[in-house]
Amino acid sequence: MRGLSDTLRSLAAFGIVFCTNAGICGESQAGGTADASDGHRGGVREAETEPAWGRAQDLSLLLKGLKIERRDQVWCTDITYIPMPRGFLYLVAVMDWFSRFVLSWALSLTLELEFCLETLRGALRRSRPEIFNSDQGSQFTSEWFLGELEPCNIAISMDGRGRCLDNIFIERLWRSQKYEEVYLKDYQLVSEARTGIEKYFQFYNYERLHQSLDYQTPAAIYEG
Repeated sequence: MRGLSDTLRSLAAFGIVFCTNAGICGESQAGGTADASDGHRGGVREAETEPAWGRAQDLSLLLKGLKIERRDQVWCTDITYIPMPRGFLYLVAVMDWFSRFVLSWALSLTLELEFCLETLRGALRRSRPEIFNSDQGSQFTSEWFLGELEPCNIAISMDGRGRCLDNIFIERLWRSQKYEEVYLKDYQLVSEARTGIEKYFQFYNYERLHQSLDYQTPAAIYEG
């Protein structure tokens, strides 16, 4: 397994520019509304160079042809938007591919790095995967995020640029959550969103049956 510095040099060679400002995710007072007045990106510094990740085959093709046959073989992460009256909240989750179990999640007013780090650390307190997959977002290519994975000897995989289907399981999670919870509830307050999302993930992990899991719950597979 390569060290973190070797990984960072490899990524830089392919045009990846890292976030170097790990901000604390914004918090609102209880019952407050989400305000996007600071802009859609929430202060995250964008990469100054277009990444050419498709050429970094050692990291982007780890999952090609891989048979997923056990829990903690592959984890994935992603960020989605939660619409609010005055902007968006940002939701990140870490999921086990084999069982579809949501290991950890967090909600933030901004897209800064800290809420992604805390979600990753929460998942790693439960267990460790062999491979960790994400997209090429600046949060997931940051030195700090990779620095949580490398010391644990976790292989890093990233989706091909523009290939959302590479992370299809968590994309399906977002779709289910939006249509079964978020759009139906039309959250007005941050506190409502946090409570609703927490209840939904509890339902998703422990009660919602999945056809692809032979009509078992993610928890029955992951914790069984």
